[in-house]
Amino acid sequence: MKKAYVFPGQGSQYPGMAKDLYESNTTAREMLEKANEILGFRITDIMFEGTAEDLKRTDVTQPAIFLHSVVLAKCLPDFAPEMVAGHSLGEFSALVAAGALDFEEGLKLVAIRAQAMQKACEIVPGTMAAVLALATEKIEEICAECSASAEGNSEGVVVPANYNCEGQVVISGEKTAVEAACIKLKEAGARRALPLPVGGAFHSPLMEPARAELAEGIEKAAFKNPVCPVYQNVTAKPSTDPAEIKANLLTQLTSPVKWTQSIQAMLADGATHFTELGPGKVLQGLIAKTAGNDTTIDSFQSL
Repeated sequence: MKKAYVFPGQGSQYPGMAKDLYESNTTAREMLEKANEILGFRITDIMFEGTAEDLKRTDVTQPAIFLHSVVLAKCLPDFAPEMVAGHSLGEFSALVAAGALDFEEGLKLVAIRAQAMQKACEIVPGTMAAVLALATEKIEEICAECSASAEGNSEGVVVPANYNCEGQVVISGEKTAVEAACIKLKEAGARRALPLPVGGAFHSPLMEPARAELAEGIEKAAFKNPVCPVYQNVTAKPSTDPAEIKANLLTQLTSPVKWTQSIQAMLADGATHFTELGPGKVLQGLIAKTAGNDTTIDSFQSL
């Protein structure tokens, strides 16, 4: 019997996020004010008072979600993870929560990643779509067919980006390629192939322009051995080795998030209680579709 903590990624943000933490907890307030100082602008003003549209920009969204998650983990009584994982951006939150990175290093890395990804979105516009109720193998096959038909044009690539749970895979790539894939996926029997309101083709080759900047940031950051295994998106396997964690963190930028596989691995390794920390309850829902009835799943957005 092991307790696992999981941390959400982009898309979980909402206006007013972490405001109650700031107002009710001294440690939370100190950490969030420190974050304003590190980032060079008052991200708390956007988190607390901004609109949903204000929070959509990748270079705001990512540090905002990271802050909500790690501040909550720091303030949570009796926080003692036996395994952790994070969905995409959430992997950075998981690493800080598990002690592989300190708070300041983690925030600086997230800011670098967010800014680099925002630039990549502007260089090569892309999009994503959620595919429901179609076999994973069929989704992979159709993405490969659509990418091959682009005749080597890297902007015509479409790939599986997020393996969220059984029956839900998100695809990512150049807009026309994603649209073409959606048509084929529905023809193949998908219940839905729904374009997502995102600003880029995350976890696809279109994020390659962000690699050099993120690689430099990761190399400069001081990684330590985490207090528990971190199940990483790229491999869906546990790691406690700083060198391996760093390499996987960089590869994650252009590779799919193997969330379903990560949860399955955590269950196989004895996880019986999953707790989602941060904004929203997206992961709680995804895990429920993967885990058995003997598994406890909950989430906390505040203390």
